[in-house]
Amino acid sequence: MRIPSPLPPMGSGEVFLTEGGSETEIMYRNGFELPEFAMFPLLDNPKAVSAMREMFSRQLDVAAEFGLSFMLSGLDYRASPDWGAKLGYSPAALAEANIAVIDFLRDIAKAYQGQIPRLLIGGILGPRGDAYSLNREITADNAEEYHAVQLETLKTAGVDFACAMTFNNIAESVGAARAAAKIGVPLSISLTLDSTFRLKSGPSLVEAITGIDNQTGEDAPDFYLLNCSHPLEYEPALEDGDWIKRLRGVRPNASRMEKIALCKLGHIEDGDPVELGSQVRSLSARCPHMDIFGGCCGTGHSHLREIAKALV
Repeated sequence: MRIPSPLPPMGSGEVFLTEGGSETEIMYRNGFELPEFAMFPLLDNPKAVSAMREMFSRQLDVAAEFGLSFMLSGLDYRASPDWGAKLGYSPAALAEANIAVIDFLRDIAKAYQGQIPRLLIGGILGPRGDAYSLNREITADNAEEYHAVQLETLKTAGVDFACAMTFNNIAESVGAARAAAKIGVPLSISLTLDSTFRLKSGPSLVEAITGIDNQTGEDAPDFYLLNCSHPLEYEPALEDGDWIKRLRGVRPNASRMEKIALCKLGHIEDGDPVELGSQVRSLSARCPHMDIFGGCCGTGHSHLREIAKALV
């Protein structure tokens, strides 16, 4: 049974921030290694737990300062069966890790009760393959079966929402949406674009969103986001039309650099937070229905602060 999003309707005037680029901050600002780009194993490292708590708290402080709501997630991008197996997790241990992630976020959120208008806790579905590969072997049916595993655990954990993050093809998005609808977890899908202003698998943004909606019908995602793309990559894709009302927000990269080049740098590129805030302001003026803004690679609390300043 499809469960609707816990967010208010678009146009309510309530604005949500999300976390920034958690992986890049933990790796390059705090010096922790992330095998397979996975953050959830760090919950077994007390020093890393302290660093993650401080990182998320700085970001929540921004929301409290500006009176904005927050959608908090960010450790379980790789906590799905194939990636868990690569990291040595049994199915049972992986389920426990997923639940521990949500418990950790809830514990951080306790300190902000009464300070943030609405603080929602969610889980992340990362793509089954590499987000920057074509993943042409993935079908809607096997994606539904695959992502149902993590979604069942997230339902057990009682998340407010799930987000399929950095998805780059229609078939996997369709499968994840169908699984979420059957299991009963509110789901958004966050797509990523490359320097051609399209998904890596080929479709334009409008083709992807309308294609996913057409193939899922009543099981369609609650809404769409964009992440892991700089404004230079997504602005040309924002064609006029009714479809754009399905796109509810963005989580941009900090740097203008192309993503594969960024991955090879070995250090963080935080770009220009003030410029990023200005670009988000322009997007908000053009698309006033959008009400979810955060960050991806290279971003942190300083970027969220400039985004918040630009929006209030």
